[in-house]
Amino acid sequence: MRKLRVGIIDFITKSPNKSIWARMMHANLAGLMPQVIAVWCEEMGHDVELFSFTGCEELKNDTPKDIDIVFISAFTQSAIQAYALSNLYRSKGIITVLGGPHARCYPEDAQKYFDYILGLTDKEICREVLEECKPHLELGRCLSAAQQPSYLPGIRERWKYIELALRKAPWVKMVPMIGSLGCPYTCSFCIDAEVAYQPLEFEAMKEDLRFVRTKYKRPVVSWYDPNFGVRFDDYMKVIEDAVPINSIDFIAESSLSLLSEPHLKRLQANGFKAILPGIESWFDMAAKSKTGKKQGMEKVKIVSEHVNMILRYLPYIQTNFVLGLDCDDGPESFELTKKFVDLSPAAFPAFPLLTSFGEAAPLNLEYQGAGRVLPFPFHFLNNNHAMNVRPVHSSWPEMYDRIISLVEHSFSWTAIWNRFIETKTTFPKALNFVRAVSTEGFGRMKFYREIRRRLDEDRQFRDFFEGETTVIPEFYIDMMKKDLGPLWEWLPEGAIYHDQNAYYKKDQERKRLRAKEKQKQEIPIDKKVAQVGQRATA
Repeated sequence: MRKLRVGIIDFITKSPNKSIWARMMHANLAGLMPQVIAVWCEEMGHDVELFSFTGCEELKNDTPKDIDIVFISAFTQSAIQAYALSNLYRSKGIITVLGGPHARCYPEDAQKYFDYILGLTDKEICREVLEECKPHLELGRCLSAAQQPSYLPGIRERWKYIELALRKAPWVKMVPMIGSLGCPYTCSFCIDAEVAYQPLEFEAMKEDLRFVRTKYKRPVVSWYDPNFGVRFDDYMKVIEDAVPINSIDFIAESSLSLLSEPHLKRLQANGFKAILPGIESWFDMAAKSKTGKKQGMEKVKIVSEHVNMILRYLPYIQTNFVLGLDCDDGPESFELTKKFVDLSPAAFPAFPLLTSFGEAAPLNLEYQGAGRVLPFPFHFLNNNHAMNVRPVHSSWPEMYDRIISLVEHSFSWTAIWNRFIETKTTFPKALNFVRAVSTEGFGRMKFYREIRRRLDEDRQFRDFFEGETTVIPEFYIDMMKKDLGPLWEWLPEGAIYHDQNAYYKKDQERKRLRAKEKQKQEIPIDKKVAQVGQRATA
């Protein structure tokens, strides 16, 4: 294999953003797989340059130059920028590769704009791309491993790339770490719903923890596991065996079902400072909250008591709800969430909007088959800027009235003050305040109010939401032009459009071919003999 100059681009965010929150936190959200790809490329003898886009850089000017091949990792919200960058690179004869969630969710669309599209990626997939390294201009080549890799390069191996990203983080510096892949839960809207849960090597984790303590006096480690602590005792033992008790600050995403009081005591003793459980719904997802058949206000009270108990042991908690699920499509679920905000004032609530991301989850087949998915440009599919699934029981104005009312209640000055005084330690107090008055609180309120106004006043805008036209409103076109800046001229023709039902159509074609094959196999033997005879005579 010839030695290549490899560029790697990690899209942490989708657009220019120099807010306080972006400057403080975006660099701490660097992707783990771009760092892994960088290590693998180096191990194969190539020169590597990794660039992370936090929103404070100039994409056209600051991305890697003088390279032979570029790997771009992108969530769907960054796909438009990724498409434009790929077009720019290909115009210079540089091979382009797309990985990350967008490649897994929309492979057929991405094929039109990249030479390679990677699904589940291991070292051998990476090697195959680098060995071939040639353009596929008509349709990119899709590659995917049979399963997630069983081993990933650890913190020591990735350190120079971790350090490069954290130079952009002025205050808090969070080191990314992972202990497992996939998820044991099967939430029908989640990209990990059909990816088998798989713990990584415990000895490698111990080495990571020991190493990071040589770099910082008291490190902050963010676990990237889709659901941390499924094998709770094993993971706690890893930490306890590897480093002195309470010598690292940990952040993790977990489920309420794993956060019993004995577990919380052990998490507290081992330095866990923040936890992000998914509540999702008051009428479904009971397995994640361990609330059995309880629903509605009964579930609110149980979950609130649980969250308040968590806050006695851990100083920070973010509770995640999905707005717009069919089971919650009505005013009651929104009012219940307001009750929860009042009952658990120290918890920071996050409200992602229901979004159908192509092939990400089984539930998307149902939405697409029913014709409920809207062709919002990828740029707005980030769980916040667009709900691309038409509500089944509510009108769009009703839905946005409820969303706005909930966000206003959760980020009113009263709620912000209650969150501030109920939070016990200084940094979480500051973090909650910045998030509330920045893009997550006030920023979203402003955006949702604008959407609501246009639903009443702009006929073409409303028609798009109702599925009566696929013409993208100028409001969204103007936002994309602004965010892409000089890259807009490199956006391939038609790239702001996509087939929102491609997954359903592919699934139907797969079923048709299976049925045809089954029909062939079921032909009676005498008919098969007759058919062979006819072909022989012909």
